[in-house]
Amino acid sequence: MKGKTDFDAVVVGSGPNGLAAAIALQQKGLSVLLIEGSETIGGGMRSAELTLPGYTHDICSAIHPMAVGSPFFMGLPLREHGLEFVYPGVAAAHPFDDGSAAVLAGTVAETAERLGKDGKAYARMMEFIVRDWDKLSPMLLGPLRWPSNPLLLSRFGLKGLKPAAVLGRKFQGRDARGLLAGMAAHSIQPLTNLTTSAFALVLMAVGHVKGWPVPVGGASSIADALASYFVSLGGRIETGAYIRSMSQLPSSRALLLDLTPRQLLQLGGHKWSSLYQRQLESYRYGMGVFKIDWALGAPVPFTAAGCRQAGTVHIGGTMEEIVAGEEAAARGGHPEKPFVLFAQQSLFDPSRAPRGKHTAWAYCHVPNGSKVDRTEVIERQVERFAPGFRESILARHVYNTEELEAYNPNYIGGDINGGVADIGQLFTRPALRWSPYRTSEKGIYICSSATPPGGGVHGMCGWWAARRAMKDIFKIS
Repeated sequence: MKGKTDFDAVVVGSGPNGLAAAIALQQKGLSVLLIEGSETIGGGMRSAELTLPGYTHDICSAIHPMAVGSPFFMGLPLREHGLEFVYPGVAAAHPFDDGSAAVLAGTVAETAERLGKDGKAYARMMEFIVRDWDKLSPMLLGPLRWPSNPLLLSRFGLKGLKPAAVLGRKFQGRDARGLLAGMAAHSIQPLTNLTTSAFALVLMAVGHVKGWPVPVGGASSIADALASYFVSLGGRIETGAYIRSMSQLPSSRALLLDLTPRQLLQLGGHKWSSLYQRQLESYRYGMGVFKIDWALGAPVPFTAAGCRQAGTVHIGGTMEEIVAGEEAAARGGHPEKPFVLFAQQSLFDPSRAPRGKHTAWAYCHVPNGSKVDRTEVIERQVERFAPGFRESILARHVYNTEELEAYNPNYIGGDINGGVADIGQLFTRPALRWSPYRTSEKGIYICSSATPPGGGVHGMCGWWAARRAMKDIFKIS
């Protein structure tokens, strides 16, 4: 018999995964409380006037291919709750020093056509992934388990398990290799690591199937829509309640924590099993990021036309340059030509800046915990492909890794992915267990990006954790 509790379930943390877990539980008619330590919800999905009045900047997530590629989010009526996306004509562009750029745009055939002699190889690599994306995505965006289509997943795995630096050898030319490297660099690890190709393949596939959209009004629009839907179902949200001890929580039958392992270890009022504690203590965090937001007086003057039409620009030059830069940062260095992930949302969402003005967003990878100011090298990299960029800067705001962690305690040492997602932690994050979402204590689950499938605004970590809790505690399939 169900004992008397304040709530059926309590979720701590309102990032995309905490919100997804809360919604999934509330959809089943359970009573759910969502607790957020900050005064506003959203985790990485927040926006603010960081530079000048009237300029809206995304604090962490900016462009959202996985939000529209998420099997869970796409089943929710978020448009009815105010969420609107706009789609750049070019999902992503990758400029080179000669003034040209490789682009991810439209269909596989359209992108392949622009890759010249590597077009056929690109098409062969991507066509089956795009064609079967609806079958592949549920298998890829979840924990390790018996696949619904083993042959299809194996075919993907033959490519995805390879290091991106190895998969790049299938291409002869600079453009396709650079495009692949920029995509793989989203993995925030050396491109010589196994599985880095999977990150690239997934992002390119989503670009062809769904696009890489910009949420109108800022990333906070996604959080607001999710919260609005959750509340419409009867859910309850409390903000400004930072949880430092289990004793602060109301009683519930299930507790889901949108936290990373270090925070689980810091929670007072509870003792994990010795084995689980050792596993949490050995969990590895990855590279951090140094981030800049700019208020601009004009659009970014990229030399390549494709970059001026893109929401996202991967700045880093050739594959060889990106491989070297990522390897250096992973080893504790600060390369002079880092890979820069750059977004220009205001080109497509004019609500982000005053009329005629613009915003831009960028970060580069740095060693975990680095406090080195990377403003100059990032701006020099942008200027390399957009001469005159600095002349349009009206104001800037920067976050180093320490400031990012202060903003969101899940970003340990500036690691926005909740832990390195290499082959050693891709499916066993945060611990090697039958279910990665279960902790050592019955009724307590972890639902953050420190669980499969890892970082990104897709909510799938929270959805899978909620499913596990529903089966274990509430006997709901």
